[in-house]
Amino acid sequence: MRGPKPPRIEVRAPERAALTRLARAHTSGQQLAQRARIVLAAADGLNNTQIGVALGLAAKTARQWRRRWLAFRDVPLAEVSVAARLADGPRSGAPARLTPEQVCQILALACALPATSGRPISQWSARELADEITRRGIVAHLSPRHAGRLLKSGRPAAAPGAVLAHAGPRPAGR
Repeated sequence: MRGPKPPRIEVRAPERAALTRLARAHTSGQQLAQRARIVLAAADGLNNTQIGVALGLAAKTARQWRRRWLAFRDVPLAEVSVAARLADGPRSGAPARLTPEQVCQILALACALPATSGRPISQWSARELADEITRRGIVAHLSPRHAGRLLKSGRPAAAPGAVLAHAGPRPAGR
């Protein structure tokens, strides 16, 4: 059963160049690159089902990004970049309770020796760290469990393991 023909997408030369660059760049996120490929395929005249088959995704996904691109058709490229047009929309849910600045302060504190904070311990525990975070006023309250989870999942990319992990040599079996 055939449905209505999807709206045509017209992509100007600078937009096509930016979309092609995003689709081919090794540094682009995979979602962003796929969205750029969807828009390029739509601009080449493919319908949503054809795009889905060609790119291995649902026609619903192609339809969504076609509509999102069309919403920006009258906005100049100088105002909203191609990457911004293809970015994720706002998600539902509660806002984050910690700002990125607070997370950076917490990570910096966790990387410092406890002795510099006047703590008589050799390495941070989650409880000691949470107490020091609230004492310094970084946040009003932070549970030890939250401090531990934050440092396990939000560790800097350069850190080989969790920030609270033992800093000594690893046992031979690992």
